[in-house]
Amino acid sequence: MNSPKAALEASGLGMAYSRRKKDVLADCSFRFPQGRVCALVGPNGAGKSTLLGLAAGLLRPTAGTLTVLGQAPAEARDRIAYVDQTRPLHPHLSVADTLCFGAELNRPSGRWDQQAAERIAYGDGGLEPTAKVRSLSSGQRTRVALALAFGKRPELMLLDEPMADLDPLARRQLTGALMSEAAEHGTSIVMSSHVIAELEGICDYLLLLCGGRVRLGGETEEVVAAHTLITGTATTATSGHTVIEERPAGRGRTALVRPHGAPSGDLLAERPSLEDVLLAHLRNPHAPALLTESAIPVLPQHPQE
Repeated sequence: MNSPKAALEASGLGMAYSRRKKDVLADCSFRFPQGRVCALVGPNGAGKSTLLGLAAGLLRPTAGTLTVLGQAPAEARDRIAYVDQTRPLHPHLSVADTLCFGAELNRPSGRWDQQAAERIAYGDGGLEPTAKVRSLSSGQRTRVALALAFGKRPELMLLDEPMADLDPLARRQLTGALMSEAAEHGTSIVMSSHVIAELEGICDYLLLLCGGRVRLGGETEEVVAAHTLITGTATTATSGHTVIEERPAGRGRTALVRPHGAPSGDLLAERPSLEDVLLAHLRNPHAPALLTESAIPVLPQHPQE
């Protein structure tokens, strides 16, 4: 059975903004299949925004390769929608004029969906069509940017902190819209966020960036299932297992491990949450990386031409 085509695939990807500074991305390799909703997480400065900018074709890597929907990023621009953290919009336009502008820009591709754009912009107590962008709050400008993204009806959405400025009602609306897009249209979605709990109910795929590389990658369920929380005495709790993080727990120790065989003796073994796994890896960036089979790239590594 053939594996799904890749929405994003990187091999040896590197990005440096200055020769004097440490690379933002270095030898970063991963594969993200089409039709999934991916959580892109990592500490500040990990390269999340840089990776999204590279995928959007706004930046050029200094090493390695990156393909988007099987093409070079610049060639795939008509097939993707990108919402930047800064939400750049024309301040003098109204919301309705902004959507009309988006329709005109996307007319050559024939992809524009006015109803989808208006549903995000105006639905559930949303924006007034005549309101000027310059008068909108940051959360309201985010709604306009997301309306443009949904209206484009892309094959791949790249969303940089899309929920950071949204109120609870708009956040709920966006969550429903994203899940609907993935289910009904097979849209691939990559969204970065610092709020892990926010991503757990939406995303079925995970990329954890740390130290310029992907430290965890693959189906969320498979990544979590590869880890176990065990509690036992200090001398037996982690014996024979790959330890991600270990800490005191009463007279014994609690550890997040990748088990090698079943825990023995009187150890208490529990399934961790996604938050448990991510926080442990964030606190220990030197833990061994884990990519599930679908996240392993197949592209050969060679310099970007």
